[in-house]
Amino acid sequence: MKYKKIMLIMPPFTQLNTPYPSICYLKRYLASKNIVCTQHDLSIQLFLKIFSKEGLTEIFNEAEKIKIKKSSAAMLSLKEKYIDTIENVILFLQNKNHSAAHKISGRNYLPEGPRFKTLDEMREFQNGNCTSDAAKYICTLYIEDICDFIAAEIDSNFSISRYAEKTGIMANMFSDFESALQKETLLTRMYHSMLSEIMNKEEPDLAAISIPFPGNLHFAFKTGEYIKRNFRQTAIAMGGGFVNTELRSVSNPRIFKYTDFITLDDGEIPLLHIIKGDGELIRTFTLNEDKIKYHSGNETIKSVEGNFADYSGLDLDSYISMVEIINPMHRLWNEGHWNKMTLAHGCYWHKCAFCDTSLDYIARFDPCTADNLIIKIKQLISETSIRSFHFTDEAAPPALLKKFCLEIIKEKLDVTWWTNIRFEKNFTPDLCRLMCEAGCIAVAGGIEVASERVLKIMEKGVLLNEAVEVSHNFTSAGIMVHSYLMYGFPTQTKQEIIDSLEVIRQMFTAGCLSSGYFHQYTMTAHSPSGLQPEKYKAHKTGPLTHDFAINDLTHNDDAGI
Repeated sequence: MKYKKIMLIMPPFTQLNTPYPSICYLKRYLASKNIVCTQHDLSIQLFLKIFSKEGLTEIFNEAEKIKIKKSSAAMLSLKEKYIDTIENVILFLQNKNHSAAHKISGRNYLPEGPRFKTLDEMREFQNGNCTSDAAKYICTLYIEDICDFIAAEIDSNFSISRYAEKTGIMANMFSDFESALQKETLLTRMYHSMLSEIMNKEEPDLAAISIPFPGNLHFAFKTGEYIKRNFRQTAIAMGGGFVNTELRSVSNPRIFKYTDFITLDDGEIPLLHIIKGDGELIRTFTLNEDKIKYHSGNETIKSVEGNFADYSGLDLDSYISMVEIINPMHRLWNEGHWNKMTLAHGCYWHKCAFCDTSLDYIARFDPCTADNLIIKIKQLISETSIRSFHFTDEAAPPALLKKFCLEIIKEKLDVTWWTNIRFEKNFTPDLCRLMCEAGCIAVAGGIEVASERVLKIMEKGVLLNEAVEVSHNFTSAGIMVHSYLMYGFPTQTKQEIIDSLEVIRQMFTAGCLSSGYFHQYTMTAHSPSGLQPEKYKAHKTGPLTHDFAINDLTHNDDAGI
């Protein structure tokens, strides 16, 4: 069957400051094939429905029907104040009500709940920043107080960026996930009302749902369930980052009560074949006579064709900017719109033991050309009037970055951008200064562990002294540096973790780092350490069975650490 009316859906909840680009990439590619489609970011749309006068009225009215927790009583008593101020707060966070900054930062206008205790602890932020920044932080605390109230009294899974994330991460057995899916809340009813309105207006033949993260999984399946029940003429396809990693070995046929197609890896080609309806499916699961069938195929698109967002149909002015964490790099992720692009598909190193190197999004390295990148940048500027870019590469290649920066300078393009890198020696002082001149303001990359022994076991391909030198090269050039750090890799001792912390402390003291984030190592199903744990002196302990999602593995460290 050929599909003519296509609707692309980003389910709640992803990010609020700018569209997550997966459906935007699909829209651009389909347009290049003369296929017209619409796109809806239901993440920001549901957020704005909840955080409105009508939405908060429903929330507080619902809470009044139940016996609320003692800790929530104070907020409920202030419900009129929240309802009266919510629209001004949203307008301010959308940069549509600048004059409200003085009133908000004065702290006599908005009701203040438990989150404001942190503001008292961070007094230097309010004193040391401009009125607008201080007001934005106050508004963020105000929104977070409401979020806490909703999670405590209305829907325990609620979060504005990761809804029911734990359920998504632990969704090894579909029966367990499906049981959690049956829970109906006020938020579900609000979402269904919004979705029904969109479906009645669009009347699509095919709804393609992107699922980038575990925090999207619940509402993605609620979307499929609602469409299947109420709009039976519409077929459903699911794909995206979470699907590409976690759903590669689905075996429970009940999944297809919620969808008709599940696609793997880059979604452009699989979705194109579904739309064409010519019987030839690529990298797609379907249900055939109550059995799941996988349609394989290696057809891919080149970087010059894809990874280029089309934001048409999305209201970029509706997104909000919050200050969840004062960290300067975190603010890049959470404030303002960034046009999304990639310099290259995949990672040019793709050897790190903790990374999903066996999957296409890492393993297949396909760089774009500098001149093609400039064409795309110019087109996005003309379409959005925005000159800010986030290159979402796994690791931006230094040689391509050099050519790209020279082209930006040659074309006299006034742009601001940031990207992900590997801390390797090719990022010389000259290249870092060139990147700064071309508009680069920040880079993020993984130092992982400040231990030569563990770096060698990880096959990181970067020496510690190189990482320190490169981070210094960037900061000396005026570029912020964020580092991802890791603890708990197999055989890593407590003393090595302490030593890593000390090295990182010294790097901060020396001004080599602007920001850093430590996370615990997780063994994953598609990484070298997950595929061959014995090589890293570890062994898998679970999950023992799965018929739905599988990625995070439990393990024991055979070295006894």
